[in-house]
Amino acid sequence: MHTDSDFVITRLLDAPRGLVWQVHSEPAHLARWWGPKGCAIDVARLDFVPGGLFHYAMRWDGQPPIWGRFVYREIEAPHRMVYVNSFADAEGGIVRNPWSPTWPLEMLTTLTLEEEGAQTRLTIRSSPLTADEEEIRTFVAGHKSMEQGFSGTIEQLVDYLANLPRGA
Repeated sequence: MHTDSDFVITRLLDAPRGLVWQVHSEPAHLARWWGPKGCAIDVARLDFVPGGLFHYAMRWDGQPPIWGRFVYREIEAPHRMVYVNSFADAEGGIVRNPWSPTWPLEMLTTLTLEEEGAQTRLTIRSSPLTADEEEIRTFVAGHKSMEQGFSGTIEQLVDYLANLPRGA
C-alpha cells in the first residue's frame, strides 16, 4: 500500500542487477558503502533471510556510534526486498531517532531493482509503520533531509560499484 506520506527515491545505476543485489545482501559489501557520507559502518550482524536482522553502527570521528537495524520481511532475489528500518541500540533493540523524538520508531521500506539493459534502476520506497499523526507529519517534513541522506548513500554505492570487478 502506498500513501501520500511515502518517501521515494530512484536512481539508474551503471551496474548489472545481480551485482547491485550482491552489494545489498553481503556484510563485507555493505560495510564499504552503506550509510551517510562521512561515516564508517560496522556490521554487527546480517542474517539476510526473511525474519533476519541487519544490525549496524554508523561511526563518525570523535562521536558515539548511532545504531540502526533492518528486519527483513520479504526477500525476492535479485529484484526486491522489504524490511522494517529503525534506529537501534547496541543490542539491536528499537530506540528513538537521536535527533528527532517524534520520528516514527519503524519505517517499512521496499527496495526494488529493475534491469534496464546493462544498468539497474534502484527504487527505495519508505513509509512510517504504526506511527501516530505527529510521527507521520515529522516523517513527511523530513523528506528533504532523507533525500539528501539517501542521495549521499547512493553516491557512495555508485562509487563502490564503479570500482568493483564485474565478477565480484
